[in-house]
Amino acid sequence: MLLSTMMRSGRRLALHSLQNQARAFASPAVSALGLDKLGITNPTTIFRNLSYPDLAKHEEANKEGTFVANGTFAVDTGKFTGRSPKDKWIVKQAPSEDNLWWGSVNQPMKGEVFEELYKKCVAHYNKLDKAYIFDGYCGANPSSRKKVRFLTEQAWQQHFVTNMFIRPQSTKEIEGFAPDFTIINACRVVDEKWKEHGINSEVFVAFNLEKKVAIIGGTFYGGEMKKGIFSMMNYWLPLEGIMPMHCSANKGKAGDTALFFGLSGTGKTTLSADPGRYLIGDDEHGWDDHGIFNFEGGCYAKTINLSEENEPDIYRAIKRDAMLENVYIDPTTKVPDYYNTSKTENGRVSYPLHHINNYEPTSMGDHPDKVIFLTCDAFGVLPPVAKLSPGQAMYHFLSGYTAKVAGTERGITEPQATFSACFGAAFLTLHPTKYADLLQKKLEKHGTATYLVNTGWTGGGYGVGKRMSIKNTRTCIDAILDGSIKNASFSTDPVFGFSVPKALHGVASDVLDPRTAWADKAAYDAQRLKLGAMFQKNYTKYVTPGVTDYSSHGPKV
Repeated sequence: MLLSTMMRSGRRLALHSLQNQARAFASPAVSALGLDKLGITNPTTIFRNLSYPDLAKHEEANKEGTFVANGTFAVDTGKFTGRSPKDKWIVKQAPSEDNLWWGSVNQPMKGEVFEELYKKCVAHYNKLDKAYIFDGYCGANPSSRKKVRFLTEQAWQQHFVTNMFIRPQSTKEIEGFAPDFTIINACRVVDEKWKEHGINSEVFVAFNLEKKVAIIGGTFYGGEMKKGIFSMMNYWLPLEGIMPMHCSANKGKAGDTALFFGLSGTGKTTLSADPGRYLIGDDEHGWDDHGIFNFEGGCYAKTINLSEENEPDIYRAIKRDAMLENVYIDPTTKVPDYYNTSKTENGRVSYPLHHINNYEPTSMGDHPDKVIFLTCDAFGVLPPVAKLSPGQAMYHFLSGYTAKVAGTERGITEPQATFSACFGAAFLTLHPTKYADLLQKKLEKHGTATYLVNTGWTGGGYGVGKRMSIKNTRTCIDAILDGSIKNASFSTDPVFGFSVPKALHGVASDVLDPRTAWADKAAYDAQRLKLGAMFQKNYTKYVTPGVTDYSSHGPKV
């Protein structure tokens, strides 16, 4: 414990020292940073890797947002309060085009269209007097981390990526920094010729893998920068035999590591922030031959209905240097109201990992002995917890059943049932089976147990039943992590085939068995068969020659 505390303290002091020195980089020639190679030559002042106190001064001077009662900075991102996945594009060109999973997730863009938009973004920056740069890392493991650079127009955007990515610990690390990938955030630039260009709107989030650069235009939402790099990690790492994962991770005091897969709104951040365990990270990780490592240096948590009672670690992490995004702020008291969703249900807070008292300072862990798939079942059919066989684990990983939660994406106003491959299809750049093959080998090699946990509805579907209580969910998670769930007697679900505990201390029997929570049992049976058929229909896309077929481990309808 003392060693961990000393490591945390040491990292904070090193970072503070670096950021104080980083002010010396406030006005370098653009050529010294290599920006001229991108075509950017004009901004007379580049603020690079500013310290938190300096960022606060810039945010205030630029009038980019407001400081709330406890000193946290709050910003609004306008009409875009979530990602805009229909506006994400990748240039289709050799050699990357042969690796990519083309379709609705990775939409192809012509090279000449990208170049036209790129030149427009560069021209915009060449008209500015100042800009901001953050240079840092994605990936805690030095052997596979990537150097990432973000060029932004606003100080709060540098603040956001400073929170979210891994900050250099010495000035030597950023001397001669040569990024593996650069994101140019030109949020004020729009594409007036979008119809002519064959894209979906004036908004664009476009990637050029060979050029090692992405451009963002028309949206101020900070999450586009974070998820853009995650998409790139999902391309690079599997080609190196490393498993990238849309999951949170924590470790017990004995060193046991657990993973929590799930889309936004299913509980990855909430459930991994456990006062009895060390937080490795809340959203994006890799699994290599040495174990688990975080991609990021911070957390990006939903704030809807946040309270100190229900989520104490996240609530207390909202303090100076954290940043609130699209959260209602009382105009008189300057106190955030997390129950007021008039702006969006996707209100967020970003904060550095060290804001969590029991964070893991190495951002790494051993090979996990437990993997938890989190799903938000809008039909109210699935139990709060079920044990999966190895075959069922792969079936549910590829299925990725959940519900899109209101506000998470543009145009989503209420939960909608969906299937998202690998619990994160929106961020996959390769075919889902590539990730499934990697995960299957990892689970088999390390004997990892896999569970399905439903944080969605019970007693009926959305609009009839109610959302699973966080208390019941945490009780199920605790039973998995402490191993007591192994002592339970299990029954086999007649449709889905997974094993459901008959009794679990602290969870009512009518919660464990969702059928008993429904007033109309026949309606439940019909709904379960309906959901099972949806699983079957969705899974047909993965039954192809040369790919392991796990359909026999799915529901029987």
